[in-house]
Amino acid sequence: MSFEMEFDLPKTAQRTQSAARDLAQTQFRDRAAAVDQTEEYPWDNVRALVSRGLMGHTISADYGGGGGALIDAIVAIEEVAKACGTTARIVVEGNVGAVGAIGAYGTDDQKARYLPLVVAGDKPAICITEPQAGSAATDLTTTAVRDGDSYIVNGQKRWITGAGISKTYLVFARIQENGHDFGIGGILAEAETPGLEVGKRWPMMGLRGLPECDVHFRACRAGAGDLLVREHGFRRLMTAYNGQRLGAATVALGIAAGAFDQALAYSQDRQQFGRPLSDFQGLQWMLADMTVSTTTCRALIYQAAKNAGHGFPDSTEAAVAKVHASEMAIQVTNAALQLFGAYGYSREFPLERMVRDARMFTIGGGTAQLQRNLIASKILGRRLDQRLATERV
Repeated sequence: MSFEMEFDLPKTAQRTQSAARDLAQTQFRDRAAAVDQTEEYPWDNVRALVSRGLMGHTISADYGGGGGALIDAIVAIEEVAKACGTTARIVVEGNVGAVGAIGAYGTDDQKARYLPLVVAGDKPAICITEPQAGSAATDLTTTAVRDGDSYIVNGQKRWITGAGISKTYLVFARIQENGHDFGIGGILAEAETPGLEVGKRWPMMGLRGLPECDVHFRACRAGAGDLLVREHGFRRLMTAYNGQRLGAATVALGIAAGAFDQALAYSQDRQQFGRPLSDFQGLQWMLADMTVSTTTCRALIYQAAKNAGHGFPDSTEAAVAKVHASEMAIQVTNAALQLFGAYGYSREFPLERMVRDARMFTIGGGTAQLQRNLIASKILGRRLDQRLATERV
């Protein structure tokens, strides 16, 4: 039996953890290889998540959700990620990110329109990145110009997760009204909105069941009631995005923990030179190092989630967790593959998929380098970018 540090989890978190573990072990693990190979969205898994209340668990009961705290969702994400990284990312975006932003900043009408969709299985798409604006999100050029009782949105987004699948799009755009530029804010758009067009789907290395696409906004007309945030928009949106980052860190943790579980079982079963691999000290040290890494990461993530309560995690705590988790997952999955030898390198076994899936997390949701800049700016008492010192960014 593997060592796992005990954490004092609330009973609600224990329940979601148990529900997620059951689904991961009985359904998601068996489907994970097919999701990767076919690159098809795992609708069967989504329906299972909905049936167990794991989509929209953090959404208020007023809109059909579970009213749970962030830690409840975090432990569920980890369990799902042990079996299927793609499905775990759906759980992330069904509980934090755009969901958190709508819950915190949305009008009653916006919450009533969009949040029940998530509870029913929708994975909202967050539209930040552009062809020329990646880590430098403040360089985005998409505009939302007020025109009577509407906003006309123009621009192009790239690497939009879930594009073509999602019913709800949260678009980061420069809000302009009556010739005045309010800086970056958020506009909500439904998938069927005229002028919202899903473009090229980019073939990805891992997490292949989720489409990553270009999205074009060509005179896309959103109603005035679709404006989510304008004043201090970028700051408020990125505050909500801290939940997304912690969720991404948790997927990385879950993938690593799942790889470790595979490696541990294999090391005890596989015989070489007349004894199991787990009898060799060099391989024991590999298992010990993997345990140290995953346990430390779990403590960082759980603490950040518990500190957040029903709100957003602290930006520095989220950044620290994401850096550690994303880099740890690469190391642990590679070590697990190494322990499997040629079997690990084969597509017949899950380790090569886990290695590919883990590789995304030092890039997506804010690169490891950008997270280090955020951490350094906090400990040095400086701003990451002087442009963020202005209220209009």
